Amino acid sequence: MSNKKPTNLNNGVSRRAVLAGGAAALTASLFTPKALRAADYPTAEVNTTGLAVTDDTVTIGILHSITGTMAISETGSVQAEKLAIEQINAQGGILGRKIEYIQEDGASDWPTFAEKAKKLLVNDKVASVMGCWTSASRKAVLPVFEQYNGFLYYPTFYEGLEESPNVIYTGQEATQQIIAGLDWVAKEKGAKSFYLLGSDYIWPRTSNKIARKHIENFLDGAKVVGEEYYPLGHTQFNSVINKIRLKKPDVIYAIVVGGSNVAFYKQLKAAGIDMTKEDPIVLTISVTEDEIRGIGGENIEGAYACMKYFQSLTNDNNIEFVKAFKEMWGDDMVIGDVTQAAYLGPWLWKAAVEAAGSFDVDKVRAATPGIELTSAPEGYVKVHENHHLWSKTRVGLAKADGQYDVVFETADLVEPDPFPEGYQ
Repeated sequence: MSNKKPTNLNNGVSRRAVLAGGAAALTASLFTPKALRAADYPTAEVNTTGLAVTDDTVTIGILHSITGTMAISETGSVQAEKLAIEQINAQGGILGRKIEYIQEDGASDWPTFAEKAKKLLVNDKVASVMGCWTSASRKAVLPVFEQYNGFLYYPTFYEGLEESPNVIYTGQEATQQIIAGLDWVAKEKGAKSFYLLGSDYIWPRTSNKIARKHIENFLDGAKVVGEEYYPLGHTQFNSVINKIRLKKPDVIYAIVVGGSNVAFYKQLKAAGIDMTKEDPIVLTISVTEDEIRGIGGENIEGAYACMKYFQSLTNDNNIEFVKAFKEMWGDDMVIGDVTQAAYLGPWLWKAAVEAAGSFDVDKVRAATPGIELTSAPEGYVKVHENHHLWSKTRVGLAKADGQYDVVFETADLVEPDPFPEGYQ
């Protein structure tokens, strides 16, 4: 595994010599830091479908919530994508063209996401889009991307049960996060009873459906003792906290999203639940360092999170990434799982475009399976033919300073399986 720095990420980009369906020819350009020249890739040849590509620039879209309840989670994604774009441009861009971007605000509103996605694809003719956070926003824009043949890089861990030719999923799906986390807490903590709690939309509900099936069918003697959902932006959790105290579960399995996390964890602590004593254990798949920044580390200390990335990772790639991120956005900024996955989007797109020798979406799509980033901050990722990433699963323990200590890591990359048998 390479320890190359993210400022030289294209040095760590390669393609598998063999992809599904046959051998793949590798171009020397993917192995050299030398910038490609636009003159060697005439616009008429690399842009045959009328995208926003000139002899000097290529325009992409950034589509996240920078207002509303999801801004607490999505702002980091925007920052990471802009950092990646700046670094790529410093290397000479893509096929000799600098990346420009048009940013739109989904405003934590799913119809707005669909409207802005159509604008980016139809009016602005962007070559790709980095965007969305919630599954509700992704589901809202998906028909737009499929109708207009756009290409979306989606950074959030999600419930799986989806595979679109127009989306690259740079976060983890259920088998890499939900199932792996439940197996860990059952094995390492002896957990037998679970209280499922989530925000009321597709990702938490579907994730908990998968979690319930796994708990009841695959964890020996385990059971679900409660399940509750609350609207996005909800701030009154005292009633459900009282129910949890009466049920006395071994684990609160929390999939509360966005700004609601601030109220939930503060009220949990105020109710006398000391997460450092693990009575009960709190296991979340939705609270990254970005959310803890709003929650306050002192209010979530002792909780566990199952994700693929934590800012505290000590590999050389991540040390350089964290340094660059803070230099661009401020020393007080933090980096969560989705932020890191968002950072991968522009780099994976660059790799696929250069492997294809074209910005045309169909050609980029065909070149994508097998793309590798050995210099990803999380360590190493590879694009599966199902458009998800091979990646490791990790469990972190929340500390008072707002960071996580990594207490578990899979030895190998976990193959993505968005349609696991027995969970649909």
